[in-house]
Amino acid sequence: MTDLVIRALDASDAHLFDTLPDPLNAREGHRLTRHRPDWQRVALRDGTVVARGAWWGGPDDTEPVTVNWFDVAEGEEEAGAELLRTAPWQVELELNPPGTWREEPALRAAAEARFNAARAAGYDLLVERFLYRWTPECALPERPGRLDFRPEPDDAVFFDALRRIHSVTLDAHALLDIEEGGLDQAAQAELDFFHWCPSPREWWQVAYTPRGELAGIHIPAHNPSGPCVGFIGVVPEHRGHGYAYDLLAECTHFLVERGAEFISAATDRGNHPMAANFAKAGYPVVRERINFRPVAAGGPAAR
Repeated sequence: MTDLVIRALDASDAHLFDTLPDPLNAREGHRLTRHRPDWQRVALRDGTVVARGAWWGGPDDTEPVTVNWFDVAEGEEEAGAELLRTAPWQVELELNPPGTWREEPALRAAAEARFNAARAAGYDLLVERFLYRWTPECALPERPGRLDFRPEPDDAVFFDALRRIHSVTLDAHALLDIEEGGLDQAAQAELDFFHWCPSPREWWQVAYTPRGELAGIHIPAHNPSGPCVGFIGVVPEHRGHGYAYDLLAECTHFLVERGAEFISAATDRGNHPMAANFAKAGYPVVRERINFRPVAAGGPAAR
């Protein structure tokens, strides 16, 4: 087998990225994603692309926050591993296969080839997630009307609420932050993400019960690809009443009232209560997301 050549792309040869087959239909999932050519890398053998990766970040980021497109040709898992292993950025990797990838043999084989390459590069599985996309055809979820929603300008209120919410959580990224730096780190990571989003800070809302007790928070947001459910969280003492659905319904209405024609969202596969609320609110699963993290490098967790 001939030697492997790994290199970054630039505007003059960015077309090389598109020469590899796309069995997981990643291109469809990235219709609204802007990738920088200099953050794209390819592995070539005899001048043919056998692996590719696209690192991604926000428009103002100086370094990427995640690898969100990664492909290997059949039989080239080691080339894909070397592509990741030699990259200048050791950040979280996310693979977004169609929701049917487990049931369709060809999709499963393609996904598992990428998983194998990631593991060979020193990445470990962090979490599997559902990706949702609400559109007007799904119909707006009914607002139960049980909670009082208010804007709150003080970040300290959200920080305290996030600490309480994450004190009992099923979210893998939050659990990782807690393991590494406690509840303060988990709460601050969420706040940092909300501030990173280009949507207005004034959109963040707290929710109170009729007795004036804090029930939870919701963050309607825009990420660089469009409107999304930034965060839904109920404080522990008010769980068991279905308030997460109330928060999700309000978040959906809030975004639609501000012109959203679609809304993206995600939750961990293991977070069965939240997955049930997305289903109840009419959010269909459109893809899945498999998150790997570069353990040896201690890479940061991307939201």
